[in-house]
Amino acid sequence: MGKSSVRVVVITGASAGVGRATAQAFAREGACIGLFARNQERLEAAREEVERLGGKALVLVGDVADFGRVEEAAAEVEREFGPIDVWVNNAMTSVFSPFDAMTPEEFKRVTEVTYLGAVHGTMAALKRMLPRDDGIIIQVGSALADRSIPLQSAYCGAKHGMRGFTDSIRCELLHRKSRVRMTMVQLPAMNTPQFDWVKSRLPNRPQPVPPIFQPDVAARAIVWASTRRRREIYVGMPTVKAMWGNKFIPGLIDRYLGRTGYRSQQTDEPERADRPANLWESVPGPYAAHGRFDARAKSTSAEVWISENKWGLGIMLAGCAMAAAAFAAARGKSGPRSRLLWHRKP
Repeated sequence: MGKSSVRVVVITGASAGVGRATAQAFAREGACIGLFARNQERLEAAREEVERLGGKALVLVGDVADFGRVEEAAAEVEREFGPIDVWVNNAMTSVFSPFDAMTPEEFKRVTEVTYLGAVHGTMAALKRMLPRDDGIIIQVGSALADRSIPLQSAYCGAKHGMRGFTDSIRCELLHRKSRVRMTMVQLPAMNTPQFDWVKSRLPNRPQPVPPIFQPDVAARAIVWASTRRRREIYVGMPTVKAMWGNKFIPGLIDRYLGRTGYRSQQTDEPERADRPANLWESVPGPYAAHGRFDARAKSTSAEVWISENKWGLGIMLAGCAMAAAAFAAARGKSGPRSRLLWHRKP
């Protein structure tokens, strides 16, 4: 993809959660990584991790809602490391609240960060990739891009919007026969620190809807996707079920989530009224890739394994099919004689 085997990567939302785990995964491949987020202290910690793992890093403090800053950051990365090969739009924020309790300003802010942040990143990346006719943009999506849930209307809308504009741009790239690629990696519930800093009006502490996956699972899928031509990748069976369920039984899922969607997004612990939220400003603290649900989170995804090993899986299934066919043929040959022996009169 790039001029050498060392790739240049930009990751938004790189200071914690999936973005931090993705930076670690790319660092293991020796990548040069632009780390973009609002919290400088955590970005510096992420930079140290990247360098310890064998990569290089550039700290880029900024807000993805500010297109001017995103554009400046892209230019800084190319001055420091060279042409950008991979751009990962991962930054997000949310508000856990019934829609009628939200303010217009809160809804707008979630949209500016989660949706327009991806738009801004895509604009900055395409400005550089299109003239070179090379590169990949990875949109970090969600199962909620296929199936919305209650209490996160702004976030769900933003992820739906991300899918919509990505599909449109992908068609434009195909029309111009560009080699620039766009992929969406749709994620399930992740064990990230966002549940300790998300703005919430719920009575109890928020949690990801189980089953929960470690951010390292998402990171592996993102790095793997960066070298493939895949339209979308679904991480975790809940993401697959959300997609197909909403295609075939959307009304039934509406009623199911109306009954269970409130309780499944809360723990049994009461929420602190004075807990800080990161909607408007970054929350201080030594947050990293993982959140507080390590004991409940899964470290693997069968769906990602199948995507990564489809040829080996295909050969294995073909072998099983051939063995089954051979067994059936053998039974077909011996079957009639056995029946004749059984029915033969003495």
